[in-house]
Amino acid sequence: MAKKLSKRQEAMLSYVESFIDQHSYPPTIRDIQRDLEISSTSVVDYNLNALEQRNFIRRNRNISRGIELVGREPVSSNIVRIPIVGQIAAGEPIPVLEDVTVDENTETIELGPEVLGSRREDLFGLRVRGMSMIDALINDGDIVVLRHQETCENGETVAVWLRDEKETTLKKFYFEDDRVRLQPANSQMDPIFCEPENVEIQGKLVTVFRPYA
Repeated sequence: MAKKLSKRQEAMLSYVESFIDQHSYPPTIRDIQRDLEISSTSVVDYNLNALEQRNFIRRNRNISRGIELVGREPVSSNIVRIPIVGQIAAGEPIPVLEDVTVDENTETIELGPEVLGSRREDLFGLRVRGMSMIDALINDGDIVVLRHQETCENGETVAVWLRDEKETTLKKFYFEDDRVRLQPANSQMDPIFCEPENVEIQGKLVTVFRPYA
């Protein structure tokens, strides 16, 4: 006779079922650890392995939301994998790669439709360095998800390529008279003033993803 599931395994299986019913995509290991207040991801992984060995779930370890319930159709098609193509300064501008090759080795994050809405095309991620957008709740180490576009409205947060400096920065954009003001969201930092011809908008902020430590 098969060994009975432990209380923790039963709780995890119930959580996975409920999460999929609510979100239409599976949870990550971090989701399970956080919501079930489990001490570490290794404990979650151990118990997921036990559920997989007993044919309650299947796992794809190459993606973060790779849990499937045996007997159910996979639901991961609602998940969008967004490539992280470089880093961006939320402080003084820093260099980033002008040309980025996205392939199977590119780091990605996975977000669901409740975050991204109906428009899920032309999205890319940049890792934040610096603290100049801290008052907008964008911290050092966060990943900002942007939609590629070349225009914006005053006050929108955008990734801006500074042509002369060959650097990219994340700021609120304002066109004032004959110049552009790139405004940090940090009262301790000064804005950057630029000539319009030196500024190229690369993308508009969609959301901020904060990796768990």
